[in-house]
Amino acid sequence: MNGKNILIIQGVNQTTEAIIGAAIEVHKHLGPGLLESAYEECLCHELNLRNIPFQRQVPLSVVYKGVKLDCGYRIDLLIKDKLLLN
Repeated sequence: MNGKNILIIQGVNQTTEAIIGAAIEVHKHLGPGLLESAYEECLCHELNLRNIPFQRQVPLSVVYKGVKLDCGYRIDLLIKDKLLLN
């Protein structure tokens, strides 16, 4: 593995640690038992507080026989254009 790949992996690991930390913070404040939408909203707020860029409810097409089809799939959170969180 070359130096560039190692830096990429380290960056992804740091981002992953930050996301896990944000999720733990949300869970500590809310506890279990709420709807997914409540956790998602609070996690987005926490990511904003930590200046972690993300996109929410990103459409995801399915390619079937070379044709892009909208099947209604959504990525809950796309973080730094690299990590998917569902």
